[in-house]
Amino acid sequence: MPVAAQARLQCVAYARQISAVQLSGNAREWWGHAEGIYARGNEPRKGAVLAFRGTHAMPMGHVAVVSKVIDGRHVLISHANWSRPGAVEKGVMAVDVSDSGDWSQVRVWYGPTASLGLRPSPAFGFIYPGTSTETAGAETASRADDSDNDAG
Repeated sequence: MPVAAQARLQCVAYARQISAVQLSGNAREWWGHAEGIYARGNEPRKGAVLAFRGTHAMPMGHVAVVSKVIDGRHVLISHANWSRPGAVEKGVMAVDVSDSGDWSQVRVWYGPTASLGLRPSPAFGFIYPGTSTETAGAETASRADDSDNDAG
């Protein structure tokens, strides 16, 4: 008798479920697919998708959603299929360990060792929710508000 296939939740499907970033393709392709649709950058923001590059260890790349920004180098993320196949992890630590503080090298909480992963994973950066023009407009408005507040 045939055995039913057991589908495992993948990081891409989970990121689409819990974020406003709606892209398709393998995780390693999200950064390129976001160009012209979503704003991208190296500043962590709640709701942004952290896009990892493909490597020998993770050839399809990886995506995770920022659930909380602790500071410029520490965030909590929610993602699937990292510590165990198909498993969802919510609010786990990711740390920027790049020399320049640009989130190009990231260590992520790894459940089996109950610690940050031993090796850094290369990342592209963050894909921000909303269209690229909406995000750019919001950033401009925010900077204008900040300068008004600084004036006195």
